[in-house]
Amino acid sequence: MTAVRQLARPVALVRRRPGTRSATSYAFISLYTALTVAFGILPALYALYLAFTDANGGFAGLANFTKVVEDFRFLPAAGHVASFLAIWLIALVLLVTVLAVVVHAVRLRWLSSSLRLIFYLPGALAGASSVLLWLFLLDPTASPVGGLLRLLGLASFIEVIVPAHLPPIFAIIAFWTGAGGWIVIMYGALNNISAEVIEAARIDGAGPMQIAWRIQLPMLRKWISYMGIMSLAAGTQLFVEPQLLSQASNAVVPNDYSLNQLAYQYAFQQNDFNGAAAISLLLLVIALALSAVFVWRGGLFETD
Repeated sequence: MTAVRQLARPVALVRRRPGTRSATSYAFISLYTALTVAFGILPALYALYLAFTDANGGFAGLANFTKVVEDFRFLPAAGHVASFLAIWLIALVLLVTVLAVVVHAVRLRWLSSSLRLIFYLPGALAGASSVLLWLFLLDPTASPVGGLLRLLGLASFIEVIVPAHLPPIFAIIAFWTGAGGWIVIMYGALNNISAEVIEAARIDGAGPMQIAWRIQLPMLRKWISYMGIMSLAAGTQLFVEPQLLSQASNAVVPNDYSLNQLAYQYAFQQNDFNGAAAISLLLLVIALALSAVFVWRGGLFETD
């Protein structure tokens, strides 16, 4: 019996470990949950309340939404954000996926690591710092690529940042700061693809292009969908870049260029927090609808 008890002790210890792990897991996520509730869910609920009430707290129905949609600044701001998102998301999905596959195909370990570091470094800059750097790069009189800008017929900073040029400019800035992190994530996802599957494809005569197209890309579908959702959520919040350019250009870039800027104008220039909340809810609904498309097309919650 003593021997049986001694043998049973490790079993009992093993049985306790899952519970310990669960408790530790809950401890780790508790702070995140508290912050999400405090700075995510509660503000969203308060915005929902403001959007359907007037300045006196009375029920306003859809009046706030009608007011902001009929504002002459709303549709241009929505068009600016839509143009930026279209350029940025297409470039992000295509280029990040291609670059991740190329870096993963590099056989030299030091070269692969160096490329990942080079791609990731721009993301270490905060949004405002990144825009300040680009203010310098976009000035043909001081930029190291000033010759290229002048070759394109852009002789001054003001000519570069006219509103018609801003969607691709903002897309380039966003790609420069955000693509590196996604390349690293995609690289990790590629590492999770079974080596036996890749080797079997090579034995069957598949080349690098066929392996990438028929094996790697289909297995990256969920990660691409996840990247699209997160990038969409960030892109709809366009604010820092046009706001700083507006200040740097003496309002050549309007201070209501994006929907977030327009919401800021409503809240802090017109003292209309109800209208600002209505714009934020419209952005939320649009982002959720587009995210649902990514989830549906990308099979994000499908089980393999």
